[in-house]
Amino acid sequence: MKTRLARADDLATVTELTRRAYESYIPIIGGKPMPMTEDYAPRIARGEVWLLEDHAPAGLIVLEDRDDALLIFSVAIAPERQGMGLGQKLLAFAEEVARKRGFDTVALFTNAKMERNIRIYRRFGYLETRRRAHPTRANTVVVDMKKKLAAEHRRSA
Repeated sequence: MKTRLARADDLATVTELTRRAYESYIPIIGGKPMPMTEDYAPRIARGEVWLLEDHAPAGLIVLEDRDDALLIFSVAIAPERQGMGLGQKLLAFAEEVARKRGFDTVALFTNAKMERNIRIYRRFGYLETRRRAHPTRANTVVVDMKKKLAAEHRRSA
């Protein structure tokens, strides 16, 4: 398996992989999860989208530099490849990227109804920092989570 930056010609793959990975959440949260509605062309152009692939794309991660942390906007794994540790591989990749960019924190957010994902993030060391109202979807709660990286592994800023 290798992880590589997505290119402009990967846009259809990124969009379809994201749709397939998140569509099972539509009935759970009562609408499309935010990653399904995102226009990935600008994110690909900015170098924020990474594909995990072997013979075919198996997953992707979208990483965004913020002032205080590397933000994981999305982790999407092809449904037929879920449960194989690929999401955890991408979370570890995000930590590597954060260290290389001088961040000591990796942040993410998810829908409170995506309880399985919250459990996965907690097992991987993410702590819930707050719950807040979704900015555009009534009666929806967003869970913010962060992971502090070990000091001995951080690059000095």
